[in-house]
Amino acid sequence: MVHHKGVTLSGRLHVVMDDGTELELGPDDVSDIPPGHDAWVVGDEPWVGVDFSDDMATYAAPA
Repeated sequence: MVHHKGVTLSGRLHVVMDDGTELELGPDDVSDIPPGHDAWVVGDEPWVGVDFSDDMATYAAPA
């Protein structure tokens, strides 16, 4: 899991933390989402965001 720090540019993203806390991100929302979460796009518009986390250099990189 990765700690995400970023901003939503467009679309909507629903996030559920392992403890049950939920939030929904929309355009111009700044986020700080620790490890232990799941997320999915809400609606038909793609979610576009910028993630400034240090972990992004290796996130989803081939093994």
